[in-house]
Amino acid sequence: MKLRHSALYGHSTQRLRIFAVCVVSLTPSIPLSVRGSGSSSSPARRAPAAHPVSHSEFIMAQQPILSLPEFRNVSTGTLVVKEALNFWGGARVQPKDTKNAEPVYEPATGRVLCDMIPCGEAEVDEAIKSAHSAYLKWSKLSGLERARIMLEAARIIRERRDGIARLEVINNGKSITEAEVDIDVAWQCIEYYAGIAPTLSGQHIQLPGGSFAYTRREPLGVCVGIGAWNYPFQIAAWKSAPAFACGNAMVFKPSPMTPMTAVILAEIYKEAGVPDGLFNVVQGGAETGTLLCHHPMVAKVSFTGSVPTGKKVMEMSAKSVKQVTLELGGKSPLIIFKDCELENAIKGALMANFLTQGEVCCNGTRVFVQREIMKPFVEEVVKRTKAIVVGDPLLEGTRMGALISKPHMEKVLGFISQAQQQGAKVLCGGEPCVPSDPKLKGGYYVSPCVLDNCRDDMTCVKEEIFGPVMSILPFDTEEEVLQRANNTTFGLASGVFTRDIARAHRVAENLQAGTCFINNYNVSPVEVPFGGYKMSGFGRENGVVTIEYYSQLKTVVVEMGDVESLF
Repeated sequence: MKLRHSALYGHSTQRLRIFAVCVVSLTPSIPLSVRGSGSSSSPARRAPAAHPVSHSEFIMAQQPILSLPEFRNVSTGTLVVKEALNFWGGARVQPKDTKNAEPVYEPATGRVLCDMIPCGEAEVDEAIKSAHSAYLKWSKLSGLERARIMLEAARIIRERRDGIARLEVINNGKSITEAEVDIDVAWQCIEYYAGIAPTLSGQHIQLPGGSFAYTRREPLGVCVGIGAWNYPFQIAAWKSAPAFACGNAMVFKPSPMTPMTAVILAEIYKEAGVPDGLFNVVQGGAETGTLLCHHPMVAKVSFTGSVPTGKKVMEMSAKSVKQVTLELGGKSPLIIFKDCELENAIKGALMANFLTQGEVCCNGTRVFVQREIMKPFVEEVVKRTKAIVVGDPLLEGTRMGALISKPHMEKVLGFISQAQQQGAKVLCGGEPCVPSDPKLKGGYYVSPCVLDNCRDDMTCVKEEIFGPVMSILPFDTEEEVLQRANNTTFGLASGVFTRDIARAHRVAENLQAGTCFINNYNVSPVEVPFGGYKMSGFGRENGVVTIEYYSQLKTVVVEMGDVESLF
């Protein structure tokens, strides 16, 4: 996955907000409760007969999650979620069957946060039909009409950023500093595609004799988004924003480990004015994902996650020839030449390995350092890694929070132990970390780890660990390091630090990866396409090119003369 952290570097999509001058209030505000029509002055008048609550009244009666008292100013170890986390037809929906409920844990404390109750076949069908109904309305709007509503959604997210970020931390375990950037990137993404929506157009082709042809860029229909647990809210925005710009609807399935914040995005889209059903949330694991991939009304599946699951998604979607975008894992190389600006290279290596506790698919976890600068580089990296503050992710001073789950923490520690057995040397970290605050003693913390004496054939160098583990490898020549860097089945990202501009572009050309960072790492503005080579997936997210993956082209041929026939 990606550092979507462009805001860390002063990135802004301010220029797109030019559309905002056109934005007006699109819909009346939705009351938070259903109030009576008034009181009678006559005590003898009978009360009106009770009647079943209609669907529209039920929707109006629901308070958005962010407005509920227990979700305001949450702190670590206090929140218990009882609200329904499914959403379709414009409202949160209670699950039909709770027998397969699974506990969801707060990473920072290890306590149960809520139950994830997976959607079954009937519920998935309801959500998809709701999406299709909304698609029929949304696809008939002009691009400018869609843009106005999307800009309103971006504005609401911007306004409520702090509250959303705190819930993201509770659900995911990353530091509040990073979560705030994630939410910023989410609204920037929606704002960016709002700017693109009015520009979508076809092409005119002149043919002989006054005849002509033209193309129409049309939506696909109902798209499915399947998210990952490391960027729950942001991935939901990354998938829904281009889909909506093109006129599609979406059914989104968050990771079963982070079910909370996708429903907040659904409520924000509704408040902004999208048709009921345009963005729906179904909770569940593999079985629910299978139902989504097989459903005949689904036109496209966009998946972010592991390579094995991505293969299954592709296989299932192929049975009905659905379009697929896969953003999968990585084991990315970061190459540091001796002529680099060493301070920047050190900071780049830290950013390439320790964001979101190392749980980022595009992290540059194979750090190749030219032998001449190996010693000063390693010494400073270890010094700064030891200084990383691990602890309560909601505290502003924390720079590393908790891993997503206890099994994942044990898996990461297992990789480190195996690396030592294979000859790697732990220079710092790599151990369970217990913060001093008693309420955090059950959390899933690992001290950030730097491994030296690594070889290319070690498991820690070949396989994705998805934790705070940096493997450092020496190299001598450019030709040698390129061969070693490309010797992997993955191809998500890569990086190079050098002052030699010709070398920088030469190395970027020869690295087999979907992204190459030069003299920086993990900077992914929403304007820039993101996706992988090889087993890291195909298709792209972000940038103008993503429109190609959420739309289809129709050719219309117009004859202005008589038909010439061979028969």
